[in-house]
Amino acid sequence: MTDIAFSRSMNSLEDPHRGDPRIAGTAVAFTPYRYDQDEVAGALTDFAEPGFARFAQTSGVEYRNLALPVDRYPKMSGFTEANEAYLEVAVELGEQAVRRALDAAHVRADEVDAIITVSSTGVAVPTIDARIASKLGLRADVKRIPLFGLGCVAGAAGMARVHDYLRGFPDHVAVLLSVELCSLTLQRDDTSIPALIGVCLFGDGAAAVVAAGAHRAPAGLPLHPGPRIMATRSTLLPDTVDVMGWNVSSSGFQLVMSREVPRMADDYLGAEVDRFLADHGLTTADIGTWVCHPGGPKVLDSITRAVDLPADALRHSWESMRDNGNISSASVLDVLDRTIATPPAEGSLGVMLAMGPGFSFELLLLSW
Repeated sequence: MTDIAFSRSMNSLEDPHRGDPRIAGTAVAFTPYRYDQDEVAGALTDFAEPGFARFAQTSGVEYRNLALPVDRYPKMSGFTEANEAYLEVAVELGEQAVRRALDAAHVRADEVDAIITVSSTGVAVPTIDARIASKLGLRADVKRIPLFGLGCVAGAAGMARVHDYLRGFPDHVAVLLSVELCSLTLQRDDTSIPALIGVCLFGDGAAAVVAAGAHRAPAGLPLHPGPRIMATRSTLLPDTVDVMGWNVSSSGFQLVMSREVPRMADDYLGAEVDRFLADHGLTTADIGTWVCHPGGPKVLDSITRAVDLPADALRHSWESMRDNGNISSASVLDVLDRTIATPPAEGSLGVMLAMGPGFSFELLLLSW
């Protein structure tokens, strides 16, 4: 692997006409099927290796919501049934998450100009956004931008694409929806280490974010909205497509998760964050808030080392993982929701970051 990354940073902070979009509302949604780690592990002992339960206890996950009752999973007949369940549950959770985010932003559904949807745990044509559009009351001319295949990085990547859209249409409102039902990718005959890691770490849920362009009239927006999105950076590391992703076959999605994942942060993330901030005359010392995807204990430890963060800098990420597991692309939006609920000081800066298949990084600079 070379040490050259393909990346691009957007927006000079010195631009007096930058027109930063602002986050106006966030929300998460879960099914009622909530279990502790012991319950999930116990339900899988009939086809998991004996060491599975011990591994589950070190995953940092205490609770998770699943798409279906836990006793249904051993009875699943295959990919067709799993994807039918994905369609049903994803539509329900997606609608809930967007409604709650719109309510938090005090924005009507017919005021939404664009909806970006990210998901990598099921296949839907028409896409989830099309299936919920009339239920929500979105306009017939709403721009729909569904993104598939970005995996865990998609929450941050989706926020970056929201930023890009609202920079181009500063009087618009855009919604980001993430729906991930990771448990439905479980394959009964797959007892590989990556599959067991996935069973221990991943949960199900949806998250939504409403953002407004810089020229959008403030009427209706909350008195204390979320942060402005000031800049973004995307990075794709060459020759790393085998590090993380899915092997897709007639039986469904088989998790690919190399032991190299934490090393990606150790070897590349620190320098990438430094370059991103340096482009805007900043260093990590200027950043008071970190909104990081909770990929797992080893990944969070690697991020802390790579960026040289204080011990409590990723508190919301650890809590999100503990409470909900890794919800793939929705997790970083859950961390964002938690951060906005106890907002940083006015005028402070933050960084949102996530890693995912490619192998790739997404970075966003936020300002409260």
